[in-house]
Parts: sequence; C-alpha cells; structure tokens
Amino acid sequence: MSGRKYFGTDGIRGTANTDPMTAEIALKLGMAAGHYFKRGDHRHTVVIGKDTRLSGYMIEPALTAGFVAVGMDVALLGPISTPAVAKLTRSLRADLGVMISASHNPYQDNGIKLFGPDGYKLSDEVELTLEALMDNGLEDMRVSPSRLGKVRRIDDASGRYIESAKQAFPRGRRLDGLKVVIDCANGAAYRSAPQVLWELGAEVIKVGVSPDGMNINKDCGSLYTQLLRETVLLHGADIGVALDGDADRLVLCDEKGVVIDGDQVLGLIGKSWKDQGLLKGGAVVATVMSNMGLESFLKAEGLALERTAVGDRYVVERMREAGFNLGGEQSGHIVLGDHATTGDGLVAALQVLGEMVLRDCPASKLLRVFEPYPQLLKNVRLRDKSQADQLLDDAQVKQAVLDCDAAFAGKGRILLRKSGTEPLVRVMAEGEDRASVEKAVATIVAAIETAAAHEG
Repeated sequence: MSGRKYFGTDGIRGTANTDPMTAEIALKLGMAAGHYFKRGDHRHTVVIGKDTRLSGYMIEPALTAGFVAVGMDVALLGPISTPAVAKLTRSLRADLGVMISASHNPYQDNGIKLFGPDGYKLSDEVELTLEALMDNGLEDMRVSPSRLGKVRRIDDASGRYIESAKQAFPRGRRLDGLKVVIDCANGAAYRSAPQVLWELGAEVIKVGVSPDGMNINKDCGSLYTQLLRETVLLHGADIGVALDGDADRLVLCDEKGVVIDGDQVLGLIGKSWKDQGLLKGGAVVATVMSNMGLESFLKAEGLALERTAVGDRYVVERMREAGFNLGGEQSGHIVLGDHATTGDGLVAALQVLGEMVLRDCPASKLLRVFEPYPQLLKNVRLRDKSQADQLLDDAQVKQAVLDCDAAFAGKGRILLRKSGTEPLVRVMAEGEDRASVEKAVATIVAAIETAAAHEG
C-alpha cells in the first residue's frame, strides 16, 4: 500500500473539505475513473450512492461533474447502503459504482469507495492507475459539448435493494413473533433495514433512524452498542442488530444485552451452511484478528479457517481466488458470497434471524457458538506514522515478541501491525488464559515504548 497519494485501505477517506476529501479531488477522481471505465462505444453509466453525512452534498456533485465531463452518464441513488451500491452496479449493468461514505467514522469524515462493473471493489493496481490519471493528463479526457454525460435520479433504488435483501432470507421462513431492535446509526440504511425486517414479519423497534447530516454513528450504531443493549432490555426484544454508517457491517446483541461479534456470526453461518451443503470449499475466510476459538470450533466441524490481512477487501479477494462463499471480520463485516460482493450487515443479520426461526431458540444460546480465547488489543501511539516500520523492525521489539511467543508454547499467538490511518502500532495477543495474554501485551508494549524513546 506504500507510495499511494489518495487511496488507503478502503478507498479515499479523510476529513471533509480538507485534503484529500475535497471537491477538487472528487472532481479529478470522477474524471479519471470515468475515463478508465469507458470501454466500447455504448453509453457508459456510473451509479452513485451516499450515506447521510452533510458533506455528501459537496462530494456527490463534484464527482458527478467529473463523470459528466468525460462523457459518462450518472445515475444518482441517494442515501443507500454500500452493499446496495455494489449490487445495483451489477443489476443496472453500470460500468462503475461509487459509494460516498466514511463507514463507521464520525460525520466530519467522508470517503469514496469504487466498485467495478462486477460489483467488486477495485484492485490495488487499478487504484494506482487512477491516481496516476488524476495527477497527469486530465485535460485530454474532456469530451466535446455534444458528448457530455447526462444525470438522472433512480427513484426506486432503495426498493430494488429491499427486494434483493428479502430474497436472501431463507426460503419458506418468516419472522412472525420475533421482536427485533434495529439500530441504523442514523446512516445509509435508516429506511431500508427496518422496512425489510417489517416486511418479513418481525415486530420492529427502530433507533438511529433520524439522520440530520451530523449525527451519523454518534452514540449509536455498531461502534456504540450501549443504545442497542439498553433498547433490547427495555423492550424485552429477542435480538438487537446494529449497523454502521454505510451498513456493510453489523454487531448483534442477544436478549440478555450481551454483545455478539462477527466471529460468532461466522461460526454460526459456517456450521449451518456446512450442514445444509451450502458452504463452498470447506473453509471460512477471516482476518488475522479473528479469535482462535473460532478456528478451534471450525476445525472440530471439519472446516478450515483461512486468514488474510485486516480489511474486508482482502477477505473478498481470498474468497474469489479459492471459490469460498463465506468470509468476514471480527468487527462485523460478513461477506456472503452467494448474495453479495461485499460486506452486508442486513443480509448477514437475516441469516442469523433465519437460524433463530429454524431452531426456535433464544439468541443467547444460538449465538454462543464457541468460547472465545481471552484476547487483548492495545494501541501504542507514535510521534508520526513513519516511526511504525522502524519500531516493528527493532531488534529488542522482535526479541520481546519471540520470548512471549515461546511462553505461549503453541497455545496462543501475538500479532503486531501498524495502523493504516493513524500513527499507531497495534499489539494483540490471545491465549488460553487471560493472565498470560495480559503479560505478553504489557511486555511488548513496553519494548515498543522503550525503542520509541531511544529513537526520539
């Protein structure tokens, strides 16, 4: 990922109205991406969706102007989830899809994610090509006045996605009699997610459905689960579902107010699909952050856990390479390859709800698929991002990791990685007992801090 000017681990992201999340850069990106994805003589189309951030009103028209300037037609979807954009890019036979969102970040941030005509996020190589185009030669991309693109609004975009999501619910089942809390984070799915649950028969209690441009993810959604837990307990609900700002991830809460992460969801769906003969490749794809308890559970079921780097795009890449159809992250990105090309919090929730209906058991029992190993993650803040590589390569830090790893004797693991967006080194350890995990993290954090002090 080094050498990049605009793109990060998931598109372009930053504080709105400051570099790189400015109208000028959005305009350049629209021109570069529109030019790159124009292949053939047909009228080319890009679909653009957004979440509920105030700055979407700045980024959307700037992107639109860029696409129009290079002769690409634009279809505006309005507020809609990231997985809906990916799905509609394919179903509308568009040449490109764009989502304007900074996912779980606060309203001050925004971002731009791009999807190819197949509905998948772009490769690193294509993103680097777009960066080069943005900085060189935009003048040559402009078309004559008669060939400028046109802009239209797709009024039924949300309805199309709602029907598609319902089709992903296990056939022959209904949610009648289930009381479900849905927290939409005042984000992109604030209309569609409650509607899908209601149409499938659930009694729906909705929160985080009053966006004002500045309250997306604020004290609600998948990162702030207190609202979800309190609402579930207050209403005696059977389960709670919290989405993030662009609804590509979820966190669940059982009827007792206990929060459930993505690893348990992967375990539940993985076993269910295996039992039904639906799981492809005999494996589930997850990242290096997923708990060892999930790995042990899957192994007992005769399934493998394939690990990738952190980021749902890497999960999807591995799934596509090897023909797997289930993957995800502990953070709640769940990718159901038979139904979506990216994480979809709502569709993943429907799989869980379908299992609740089938087994007729409470969420607290259903979603305790395995006993997690104790896991601890600590961030070490650095002077600047450039320090991270040197510290991870420091001899004393490496020795501390080797010593702690030896102490685990194969019954635990250690993971060090630098943040892609902040001046941080993340230290994670997990093992069979919490004391050894805490000791390992403390030892390695101390080694990093000592090395950083000597460097400073």
